[in-house]
Amino acid sequence: MVLNYITWNVDPVAFSLGSLQVRWYGICWALGFLFGYLLMSKVYKKEKMPEGSLDSLLIYMLVSTVIGARLGHCLFYEPQYYLSHPVEILKIWEGGLASHGGAIGILIGLWLYVRRFNKKTEKKKGEKEHITYLWILDRIVIPVCLVGAFIRLGNVFNSEIYGTPTTLPWGFVFVRGNEQFPGPNGELLPCHPTGLYEAFFCLVAMALLLWMFFKRDIGDKRPGLMFGTFLIIIFGSRIAIEFLKNVQVEFEKSMTFDMGQWLSVPFVVVGIVMIVWSLRSKPSQS
Repeated sequence: MVLNYITWNVDPVAFSLGSLQVRWYGICWALGFLFGYLLMSKVYKKEKMPEGSLDSLLIYMLVSTVIGARLGHCLFYEPQYYLSHPVEILKIWEGGLASHGGAIGILIGLWLYVRRFNKKTEKKKGEKEHITYLWILDRIVIPVCLVGAFIRLGNVFNSEIYGTPTTLPWGFVFVRGNEQFPGPNGELLPCHPTGLYEAFFCLVAMALLLWMFFKRDIGDKRPGLMFGTFLIIIFGSRIAIEFLKNVQVEFEKSMTFDMGQWLSVPFVVVGIVMIVWSLRSKPSQS
């Protein structure tokens, strides 16, 4: 008899070096940024960006993502606790990162990066001398999709942020999960692997954005269209998938929309506005 579910009992610790535990989640983060860096290098090469400017971008992205994601978790989901114990905010190794906070952090970090690039970066003849905030937003979304897919895969390795019980054949029995759903005979019920769902939409968005950028030159012809497309696909799918997820904190149980959905709505609205504005604007001839 073929089982109609997948038993997931992977140890979140990949290996140990003495007392140091290297977790799959951390590996996924590292791989996401590594491959994202390589992907963005193709973009920068096409755009004739100055040497070294990509390394600066990586630093801005790493710092802004981690700080934003940590503060987002602390202030969006458990503000009362963390505002009463502010030192706990620094304990990032204990877990607790929010994607919406990471998105806000990235937006701030990229704004700072653009200012630095236009003022201080040394350019050689033939290299791009000036960029706009919208220019970098339209291009950074490509590797961000890839990083997002790796991070969601890391959530799966951690057996966290998964969904409610399902009878679908790809349901996962999360043996190590925090949320357990026992069946009538005490067995664990398979649940939606929502981390994989979100990773899938990240990859779909990345494929579409790659086509828009490399095949159609949308980044130059229609500024804002790629950024808007990214926002609608990523945060629109987040709103839909949240209906299948378990709530992350107790106060969400009384909410029609959970915190993740409410935080996604503004991003979707901005995405719609960006697409409408881009399509109504006169196409660039560059």
